[in-house]
Amino acid sequence: MQLDHSFTVPADLDEAWKLFQNLDRVAPCMPGAVLDTHDGDSFTGRVKVKVGAVQMSYRGEGTVTRDVAARSMLLDLSGSETRGAGTASARVTATLTVDPAGTLVRVRTDLDITGRPAQFGRGIMTEVGDRIVRQFATRLEELLRDAGPAAPAVSTPGTVDPLRGRLAPEPEAVDLGAAALPVLLRKAAAPAAAVVFAVVVIQALRRRSRR
Repeated sequence: MQLDHSFTVPADLDEAWKLFQNLDRVAPCMPGAVLDTHDGDSFTGRVKVKVGAVQMSYRGEGTVTRDVAARSMLLDLSGSETRGAGTASARVTATLTVDPAGTLVRVRTDLDITGRPAQFGRGIMTEVGDRIVRQFATRLEELLRDAGPAAPAVSTPGTVDPLRGRLAPEPEAVDLGAAALPVLLRKAAAPAAAVVFAVVVIQALRRRSRR
């Protein structure tokens, strides 16, 4: 499944590119995700999501490849459910270009997912992706406004505490149900209308037969 998104950050191209090189600062901006380890171009992390009362946690790893001239980054990601048989893998390409409002970030995701989330179709996954990207862009904007792209990395939930050597508490899970509900309702609207129409027709025929 291929998903395309874009957003703008209020920084010039060079500043935005420097920020995107710092995974320790950018990763906490992704809703529901934490960066556990980061060694050169390799990293590990966790993602937690929920659909209604059901929560799913993924643990995985990834690598990043950078094209400085093109201002482009390629993330190869793979993971699996910590309590389940579901898996997920993705190739995410982020390309930065100059924009009148700052820097335009285009993101293309080639996603392969199994398990419970696989029941969602492209429409729902696009809706979910839009919601997550909007939150990610908002947090990046806050990060740029509050600290600036050159600020040092700070301790964030889910990162390894070098003094205690253990993981900090995870962030709140991303609620996919809230994002998927509008699409589910739109998909259900046509079948529901057909059922209502059928009931009305049957009732009309019954009334006519009684006469």
